[in-house]
Parts: sequence; C-alpha cells; structure tokens
Amino acid sequence: MTDIQSQPDSLGKVGYLSPRSFRAKFILVVGAAVLFDLLLGGGIAIWNVQHLSRDAANQVGEGLTEANQEYLKTYIETTALRADLLLEQVHSDVTTLANTMQTLGDHPELEAAIGTALERNPAFSTSLVYDQTGGWAQNSAGAASAVSVWGYLLDPSHQPVPAAQDQVRNSEILGLLGPALMKTGSPKLQMYYVGPKSASIMRATPYSEQAQTFDKLYPGHNNGPNFWDFFFPGVYEGWQSWIANPASRPVDTDIVTTAPYIDAITGKLIVSFFHPLWTADRKDVDGMAAVDITLDQLSGLVQSVNIAETGFGFLAMSNGNVITTSKIGEETLGLKSSDQSGQGVTGVDRSLKASTQEAIASLALPSDGSTQILHINLKRNGEDIPHLVVLKQLKPANLWDGKGIVKETMTLGFVVSEQEIYQSLIAAQDALSSATSRIVNYQIIAVLVSLLIVFIAVFAISGRITAGLSALADAARRLQNKDYSVRVNIPSRDEVGAVGVAFNRMAEEIRFHTENLEKLVEARTHELANANTEINALNQKLKSENLRLGAELDVARHIQMMVLPKPAELGAIQKIEVAGYMEPADEVGGDYFDVLHDGSRIKVGIGDVTGHGLESGVLMLMVQSVARALQEQGDEDPRTFLEVLNRAIYKNIERTKTDKHLSLAFLDYQDKQITLSGQHEEVLVVRKEGEVERVDTVDLGFPIGLESDIAPFIATRDIPFDSGDIIVLHTDGVTEAESPTGELFGLERLCESALKYRDCDSAEEIKAGIIADLMAHIATQKIHDDITLVVMRHR
Repeated sequence: MTDIQSQPDSLGKVGYLSPRSFRAKFILVVGAAVLFDLLLGGGIAIWNVQHLSRDAANQVGEGLTEANQEYLKTYIETTALRADLLLEQVHSDVTTLANTMQTLGDHPELEAAIGTALERNPAFSTSLVYDQTGGWAQNSAGAASAVSVWGYLLDPSHQPVPAAQDQVRNSEILGLLGPALMKTGSPKLQMYYVGPKSASIMRATPYSEQAQTFDKLYPGHNNGPNFWDFFFPGVYEGWQSWIANPASRPVDTDIVTTAPYIDAITGKLIVSFFHPLWTADRKDVDGMAAVDITLDQLSGLVQSVNIAETGFGFLAMSNGNVITTSKIGEETLGLKSSDQSGQGVTGVDRSLKASTQEAIASLALPSDGSTQILHINLKRNGEDIPHLVVLKQLKPANLWDGKGIVKETMTLGFVVSEQEIYQSLIAAQDALSSATSRIVNYQIIAVLVSLLIVFIAVFAISGRITAGLSALADAARRLQNKDYSVRVNIPSRDEVGAVGVAFNRMAEEIRFHTENLEKLVEARTHELANANTEINALNQKLKSENLRLGAELDVARHIQMMVLPKPAELGAIQKIEVAGYMEPADEVGGDYFDVLHDGSRIKVGIGDVTGHGLESGVLMLMVQSVARALQEQGDEDPRTFLEVLNRAIYKNIERTKTDKHLSLAFLDYQDKQITLSGQHEEVLVVRKEGEVERVDTVDLGFPIGLESDIAPFIATRDIPFDSGDIIVLHTDGVTEAESPTGELFGLERLCESALKYRDCDSAEEIKAGIIADLMAHIATQKIHDDITLVVMRHR
C-alpha cells in the first residue's frame, strides 16, 4: 500500500516535458507512429504511382501494338482482296471470250457461217501472205487481229492445210469480239486464240507482227512439231487429263495462269491466262482462249502500299520468287534479280531464298488463308533492326510451271520497321515517364508538409489528453483499493471522455456484481439443474419413440414382403415362368408386383407408388388386396378390372387424405397372347430370334388414384407371346439407378442386359443376370428409389 500511494508523489515531481513524462512519451510514440505511417503511406503512394505509370505504359503499348497490328492486318487483307478482284476481272474477260468461242464451237454450222462472213469483210480480215524467210503465212496489217499460220501447217503451195484453214476462218470472231473486250474490264496487253495441236494457228488482237517477233526471239519455233510443245509444254496434256478425271484439277477452275515472263512482242513482264476450249463431244481439247496482262497493274497495287516512312509491300510465288516490289523493298529484302530462260519463254528469278538477309532467306510463307504477323531482324549497316512482316495468301490458281499444271497460291507481304510504326508508342511512354517523375516529386513534398502539420497537432492536443488520463489513473488506483464509489469527471467529449464514462459504468457494475455475485451463482446453478433434467427426459422420450417407429416399420416391411408371390406359387404356373425381384429404398417400399393365376388365367401386375416409405407401402398393400379380390370375383375384362380397382383406391386415398397415386399396368396371359392394359414404364419383349420390342404404355391408361373415373383413358394392346419369348417388366428405380459418377442405368442398358441373358435356362437366371448388371452399375452409390424387376419366360 505504501508503494502505491508513493507513486502520485513521484509522478508529481516529473517535469512537464521531461523524458519520463507521459506527454513526452505520448509525443514520441505518436510522432514515431505518424512518421512511420506517413513514410509508409508516402512510399506506397510513390510505388503505386510508379507501378501505375508502368502499367499504363504497358497498356498503352499493348493497345497501340494491337491497334497497329490490326491496322496492318486490315490493310493487307484489303490489298489482297483488291489483288484477287483484279485477277478475277481478268478471269472474267478470258472466260467471256472462251465461252463465246466454245458456244460457236458447239454449233459448227453457225461458227463457219460467221467466220465466212467476217472473212469477206475487209474491216476484220486481210489475206494471208507467205513469208519466204520465216516460212510462215500471216495476214497483213490493218486487220482487227493478227493470224499466223506456221510452216508445219502449210501445204507445198504455201497455203494452210484444210484443218488450219478451218481454224483461220472459225477464229475470225476474235477480230469482232477482241477489240470490244480489250476496252472493258481490267487493262489487258492482248487477247489471243491458239488452235488445237492438229492445227495450232495463232490469232491475237490488237494486230502485231507476232510471227516476225517470234522468229527474232525464239528461233526454231516454226519448225514444229507444234506451238504447244514449243512454248507451253504440259498445258495441253494437263487439260486432256482433266477430261478423263475432272477431280485431278489442282484448283476447281478451267483457267491456267503462267508465272511472270518477258513478253516477246512488248518486252514487258507479263502474266498469261489460258482457258481451254473443248470439242463438241467434250472428249478432247480444241484449242484455247488467252489473255496477257502486264505486271504493271499488280505492281502498281503492291507498290502503292504506304506504311510509315519506309514500309513496303511485295508479291511472291509459293516458291519464294518475288513477282513485284518497290526499289526500296528489293534492297531491304536483299533480293538479287536474274533472268531465267527456258524453251519458249523467259522468266525472272528474284527468290526470297537467295536473299542476302538471313531472316528473309529462312522466311516461311503461309500455308493457309490466315494472316500472319512475324517479328524479324534485318541487317542494316551491320546492325540488327527489328521489322514486322505481315503475310497473306491470295486465292489459289492453276499454274503452268514449265512442265505441267500445278496448284499455285501467291503471297502478299508487307514489311515495315518496328521503330517507325511504333513511334507514337515511344512518344506516349516518354510522356508517361515525365508525368510520373513530376507526381513523385509532388508526393515527397506533400509527405514532408504532412509530417510538419501532424507534429504540431500532436503537441497541441497532448496536454489535453494527458489531463484526462491522469484522472483515470488516480481513479483506477482507488478502484484497486476496493473503493467502488469512485467516479471520474472528464469534461472533454473526445475518446478520453468516452473512456471516463465507460470507467464510471464499469465501476458501478463491479459494485453491483460484487454485492450480488453469490445470489446470481446460486440462481444460475438451479436453472442449469432444471434444464438438465428436462433434457434427460426428452432424450428418454425420443429413444422410446425411435424404438416404436422402428418396430412399426419392421412390421410394415414384413407384411409387405409376406404378400409378394412365393416361389412355390410361381412354380405352379404351367405355361410361363415368372421371376420377380423387389428392393425397397427405405424400410418400406412403394413398388407393387403380383402374380394372380386361376387355372388357365394368369394376370401379372406391376406398379410404382409416388415416393417411398410407410404411406407408399400401405397404398401398395391396398392395391394388392383390391386386385386379389377382383381376380377372385372373376372379372376377366382388363378395362373393367382397372376401372373398379381405381375407384376403390381413389376412395381410400380420399379417406386417408394423402397425395399419393401410382402408375399401374396388368398383363393378362391366355393362349399364347398377352393383353396389356394400364399406364406404366415401357414393356420389353425379347423374341426368341433375338429381336427386342419396346411397348409404350402411355396411351393404355391413367395414373391410379388421381381421378375417380378413368374409364375413358383405359385401353388394351395384344402382344403375341410364344415359346422362347421373354417379357421384362420394371419400375423406374431400375432405369434411373445411378452409378458413382451420376450416370443412369437407362433403358438401353436394360435391353442389352436382357439380350445378353436371354439364352439362360430359366426366368430366375435371366432375372439374376440383369440384377447383377444393375448392381455392378450402382456399385457404391446409394439407392434412391425402390427397385422392382419381373421376368416372364414362355416355356
């Protein structure tokens, strides 16, 4: 006691801001806590700002990257579509010419008449003139089209052989149609016709000195054996193979295109499009219609690609040969150009595989119609520069590759420097970095200012808080000395004042509980003893009730099993074997199964009461009793039997005030025939030959106990039932039995199981086999519904 009372004296001697004073400690602790909190909060805020800046930069980067890639994807797909449309226009022009000439070829008399009329008109035709030096014959300038007849198609008098003369006459239509077609559709270099191998004359519009140019560029072309084998070997034979097997076409179109080659007449890089003409019987090739276009159109489309400052486009064959690109594209891709000469034509080889850039030489062109975006590094002045490559296939076409006809799919490509296309991204990231630095500096200044303000506020309020705490400390010492009348008076309305109010209440409660503690303990003890006695009595009552209910359920289950058909009773049936199985889900089930027989009359019933348990079991017993009574009374009509049984059950259900009812069906056997009545699950009939019939009962009755009169709903169905046939009856507890994974046994499995065991020696063995399959399916799963199965086998 002396120590306690000496404390106020010692505390009173502590200086106002002495290190031992509460105020000094308060300022120190609160100041340190606030300092830590501000530094932590400021640090977290700064970290969040930097993290937010980084995330924003990443999101902006991802957004701009996605937008740029989407732009490139849309751009290349649009350009590819334009290229496809350009080629389709050419296809349309050559198809128009070919269709016109094919129509005339299919009508020889009309073709000859038109050709003869045009030959007589000087506006369309001029006479053939034999050239002594070249050894060929060609019409003179001024005609609408130039026709050349090669030396191997001339007779000794330098006149076309009859087959060639027919081709000259019949192709005059080109002079009429060609100029008009040249002015429509896409720009074309020339349109021409070549006859079949037997008379391979050549007619082209507009007029040109084609034979003279061929002599100069392709010596030997006039010596035969024919135009086709010299200029385009393999094309003619390819078309002939299509006649024999149309499915052999690489691409489903008659048009064949060539790789770019140097035109003998204009010296330009061109692409030819050939369309075959067929004989009238469609058994051989009858020549071709063709169109030449320069690569200027495709080149203009590809070279018009404008991406950033130095981005460009290129168009490549599937073998990597670049058809067209810009000058900067050729340099960037590291391409080398070289002429590729062969018989008849001269092409250009500018292959990606021969590129001086390793990334380009190993570049894989797409194999499908998807748009590909690749990241590669290209060397420039010894430095790796990141680039984006965008690739998109054009529509496939049939290509003459110099030997035969193959499938060709050209690829359109875009190339652009990543640094150029992502300039906006770099600028945005720099702006975010600068903004982040400014925010961090402002945050640091805000933290320092906050520290200064907080320390001033702590110093100002510490004195007021200390006064209240001193009063509380003095009152606590008095309460410790068992002075329960102590109270504190703290006029402030802050948390310290609230502590004072709480202290006063606590002191009052301590005083009250100290004075009344023993009485409260005694009262609570008495209440607990009474409650314990009541609990024990309730436990005894519950135990007795459970025993009584268990005994009642056992009796009900026993009664239910007693009324089921006995083996001896079933064995006494002469013409059919009957085996039954019933397994309730609870102590008492709601399934019904009975066999009633009187001499030659045999009635088998099966039903399923809604739910299971005691009420369902009692209703099942009612049905069994009523059915037995009706059978003994001699009611042979199945419809009357069901109607009377329903009325009896309906009235019992009304009296018991339950909401139960049941599905119920009866099978009446007599003279190798089953009469089925009542609504229940499907009846399975397994014939001795192995065929399974599923008989639906939905239209044969109505649920029992729902309506007082079900006569309008009752119908019957006769089913033949002869020696070796088997009938399987079941409740939904069989088909809806679940496996441990929740899969139902189902009607299909039931059919399969019945088929599997149909050759067993008895109905009992068939039933046992089906039940074994069912239990193997259920395994460890709980049985949720009553299971009843009945097997009938005709002896």
